[in-house]
Amino acid sequence: MDRIKALRLFTRVVDLGSFSRAALELGIGQPAATKQVARMEQELGARLLHRSTHGVSPTDVGIRYYEKCKLIVHHDEEARSVAALTQSQVQGTLRISTSVAFGRRVLAPMVLDFMRDHALLTVDLSFDDRYVNLVEQGVDVAVRMGRLADSSLGATYLGNSPWVVVASAAYLERRGAPVRPEALADHEALVYSTAQGDAIWHFAGGGAQTLAIPVRERLRSNNLSVLLGAARDGFGIAVLPRYVADEDLRRGAILPLLEDWRLPGQEIHAVYPSPRMVPAKVRELVAWLKGRFRDEWWRADVRGAAAGPAAAAGIVRGS
Repeated sequence: MDRIKALRLFTRVVDLGSFSRAALELGIGQPAATKQVARMEQELGARLLHRSTHGVSPTDVGIRYYEKCKLIVHHDEEARSVAALTQSQVQGTLRISTSVAFGRRVLAPMVLDFMRDHALLTVDLSFDDRYVNLVEQGVDVAVRMGRLADSSLGATYLGNSPWVVVASAAYLERRGAPVRPEALADHEALVYSTAQGDAIWHFAGGGAQTLAIPVRERLRSNNLSVLLGAARDGFGIAVLPRYVADEDLRRGAILPLLEDWRLPGQEIHAVYPSPRMVPAKVRELVAWLKGRFRDEWWRADVRGAAAGPAAAAGIVRGS
């Protein structure tokens, strides 16, 4: 194993806290990985890692060594990216991460469409509603919803995801339709815990008027499809992204409410490990996605037309 590969192995062992996970990621056997790090310790004359049944962690010396190794590995990857940036073809493995509902309903068909134009590209597409550390997980680009925190990551704004208040006709016949946001306090609310954890719904009306309405929870879930189904079945009023609710709205299974009031939308960003030396495969995907979140992109028929056979295969209907 050459020196750079050995340093990369050591940094990944520290990042992941595991020989086996680092070895699997780098495509080598665990015994070889363990032996290589032991050889490094022997050459340096210092123990770099604490080993236990719970995993591995760096020693004091190991932490300082890791920090220097990380810089070397990063500069090596930047140097390799120089050649990739000048290539006319996008190729290699592109690791993409996003949230579950958005990923299955929106991003997956778009990524498949992108792949049709890049035959040399392999994609690893993962869905996770939890925060994903791009560096630790080896992710090339994440598509994230909501306002971004300040960080050293690179980011590109893609568009906006609007939200809508909905309920079924059966529920509205039973409980009546709210004509102002304040009336929601008397209704059963279906709350998306990931974005609305405090059970307060925010509205903006004409001019600068804004309202924050506490709602009474009938159901709380971190799964948007569960909330859509509950709204469709008459359990209460839900606030949902338009891309989730659109198909049911268009066929009348649920109805829009309070259309004179606006809900805060969610910004959509492509996020990548560094704003510098962005690999060609990431740069091309981000530029391609930026053209897909325009106008009423959330409409099911628009997404289906853009996604081609992927939509026909039913991918956009996942949870």
